[in-house]
Amino acid sequence: MFDTLSDRLAATFKNLRGRGRLSEADIDATAREIRIALLEADVALPVVRAFIKQVKDRANGLEVSQALNPAQQVIKIVNEELVGILGGETRRVRFAKQPPTVIMLAGLQGAGKTTLAGKLGFWLKSQGHAPLLVACDLQRPNAVTQLSVVAERAGVAVFAPEAGNGVGDPVKVAKDSIEFAKSKQYDVVIVDTAGRLGVDEELMRQAADIRDAVSPDEILFVVDAMIGQDAVNTAEAFRDGVGFDGVVLSKLDGDARGGAALSIAHVTGKQIMFASNGEKLDEFDTFHPDRMASRILGMGDMLSLIEKAEQTFSQAEAQKMAEKLAKGPKEFTLDDFLSQMEQVRKMGSISKLLGMLPGMGQIKDQIANLDERDVDRTAAIIKSMTPAERQDPTILNGSRRARVAKGSGTEVSAVKNLVERFFEARKMMSRMAQGGGMPGMPGMPGMGGGGKKKKQVKQAKGKQRSGNPMKRKAEEAAEAARRAEQADNPFGAAAAPEAQNFELPDEFKKFMG
Repeated sequence: MFDTLSDRLAATFKNLRGRGRLSEADIDATAREIRIALLEADVALPVVRAFIKQVKDRANGLEVSQALNPAQQVIKIVNEELVGILGGETRRVRFAKQPPTVIMLAGLQGAGKTTLAGKLGFWLKSQGHAPLLVACDLQRPNAVTQLSVVAERAGVAVFAPEAGNGVGDPVKVAKDSIEFAKSKQYDVVIVDTAGRLGVDEELMRQAADIRDAVSPDEILFVVDAMIGQDAVNTAEAFRDGVGFDGVVLSKLDGDARGGAALSIAHVTGKQIMFASNGEKLDEFDTFHPDRMASRILGMGDMLSLIEKAEQTFSQAEAQKMAEKLAKGPKEFTLDDFLSQMEQVRKMGSISKLLGMLPGMGQIKDQIANLDERDVDRTAAIIKSMTPAERQDPTILNGSRRARVAKGSGTEVSAVKNLVERFFEARKMMSRMAQGGGMPGMPGMPGMGGGGKKKKQVKQAKGKQRSGNPMKRKAEEAAEAARRAEQADNPFGAAAAPEAQNFELPDEFKKFMG
């Protein structure tokens, strides 16, 4: 959604790099480019004006003029102001002191409230809560059925006493759900209310009646991030008519301009609390303004990536794998490779994971064209092998590769390429696990060497061997004795006398007691 904005800002900052000092004209030109980029992204005009004013005031001050790298300082200012526009700090859910906590969802029809109710329930369940979804959208055809299906997929309970389709009282359903939740020990109640095609009096009155009936701890306004400026107008109308505590952005994975997301927190004064960026139930998380600003500026989002990895990977399994790799490359088999690959797949879309890495904005076209099915093809090839072949891929001769290719529905060349890539990856992973660093990279102090070892420089020739057989034999005996002494003393023969007479300095003696 923010690709166009990211590209424009990246091009603007590229023009600043390499300049030792920024003039007022440079700052004005940069501000003008940022203004155009924000307006093209459909950010509200009052937000753009406030943003540009803050950036110019700070950029013209001592903050930039005295900086060692003015261009980086301007990027830092823009990043901080973006965080401010997006709401500043991360806003968490306020849970009731006495359960159940009541969360009411409001918004226009088609904003994705019902699907989001399931995602929110799934997220709360993963946090250790027992959520209950309540079907209060009794007007839209099959809305109750949809919520029941979503709840079943999320593995959470649903309260739907009315069939809907225009029949039933949503206010009574909402009120009854609180007593039901208390009797069944549900600690969070998520009320899915009806939406409309526009903001009208009937919608506002019904939403206000439900609010008064259940006294929600949080009223979340669900906004379709793809509708642009109208999202801001609708949010203001809801704020004045019903009131809400936080915003949830849905459909953040769309390709529309993301101005609504950048505007809504600043205009309404209510922070964005959650963001939904996909169709799957787990593609939903807390909205972090600082991380979103980093993504917009092409700095990646390593914290979210680490959190996803921590949720997916088992610490015990990771430790076991590290120990196995440390023993040597041959300990890591294709079964282990398949297990690791499946763990990564559980984290979500490979292209989205790559997009969280810093600097990946430069190759976003390649990432967008990434074929997610390659992982499935690789898994099919490995699963078509016998246990012995997975344990030792070196036994895969021509006939075995042909059998594996036929079993996995791939070409023989694909099997061969997979095995070759596996050997290279295994070698690199084993080297890193043993502290050898990345191949081709210089080793870190205390972590062994890096990539290929340098050819040892030939030592200068020493004493020439004597031509006298008796004398040569005596020299060889002396050399053998010297080597034996070195083997016994790891510090070498030359260091032996010093090692035997070595004493700690007085300062160290005092320190060691």
